[in-house]
Amino acid sequence: MTMPQISQADQAKLQLMQDMEIEMMSDLYNRMTNACHKKCIPPRYGEADLGKGEMVCIDRCVAKYLDIHEKIGKKLTAMSIQDEELMKKMSG
Repeated sequence: MTMPQISQADQAKLQLMQDMEIEMMSDLYNRMTNACHKKCIPPRYGEADLGKGEMVCIDRCVAKYLDIHEKIGKKLTAMSIQDEELMKKMSG
């Protein structure tokens, strides 16, 4: 079975999409890390390792951050679909 050939334009679009996805995930990770660090870890470190309370706080913070990120993504996708449907109705 042979793989279909992808045009250079399609390859460029795919590469751009991949680069954007990496940038968005990197931004999400950086924002989440900064927010959870600020919330859960005191500015003056008492020990090199995280304490149990800090670990629990970090776990909960990351879980909430990712949950909210997913919910916002779903809402934006639904809004985008609604906008597309509205535009089709208006132009058709």
